[in-house]
Amino acid sequence: MDGTLAILLLALFLGSIVSGLAGFAMGIIVMSVWLHFLPPLVCAPIVVAFGLITQGYGVWKLRHAFTWRRVAAFVPGTLVGVPLGAWLLARSNPAHMRIGIASVVIAYCVWSLARPAVTIKRGGKAADVAAGALNGVAAGLTGLIGIAITLWCQLRGWTKDVQRTVAQPVMLLTSVVSTASLGAVGAIDERSLKLFLLGVPFAFAGTWLGLRLYGRVDEAGFRRIVLVMLLASGVSLIVR
Repeated sequence: MDGTLAILLLALFLGSIVSGLAGFAMGIIVMSVWLHFLPPLVCAPIVVAFGLITQGYGVWKLRHAFTWRRVAAFVPGTLVGVPLGAWLLARSNPAHMRIGIASVVIAYCVWSLARPAVTIKRGGKAADVAAGALNGVAAGLTGLIGIAITLWCQLRGWTKDVQRTVAQPVMLLTSVVSTASLGAVGAIDERSLKLFLLGVPFAFAGTWLGLRLYGRVDEAGFRRIVLVMLLASGVSLIVR
């Protein structure tokens, strides 16, 4: 194993730990390292594909706590939002779109870290459908599959277990749609597939460890972890 490959796999392992702990943000860790060694068109499909592992494993481990009716409301918006985000990305200035999304996320996180949690109790299913669509659009525009849905779960004021059992299936669906879209346009080649296969054990191991750590975090600690990772997501979009 050469030095570059070792660095790539270590970044994947660390990103998978974060995903197992917080439920998202693997892409932030991985892309911040991988983009120093690989072009974006190689990184993007592999990171999205690894989301199938980290989110899929998380969904499987927490399956006993799922309320599928609650998750179902986010499905239509996700299916529409991801292709719409990709369409908008091709017809807009990517830098402007990323900065706009990042500014909202950063402002919310800084404010929330400094003040008590604010919750939204109204809106019901219609609001959840809209949140799923916004998450899909944000994923298509930025490549980060969990920003909007994680922020929405925080605003709903749900417990950490409820947040995970809502956000992770939505992010898994987002990963499936994104991977299928990238595959359809030929973005996944032999080089990408080889790196993906090498990274599978590291993604599983990191996610397993992250989930073990998740079980030891209380509600307040989980809220702070999620807000910090959301803040890192916003900053990464501007830096990128």
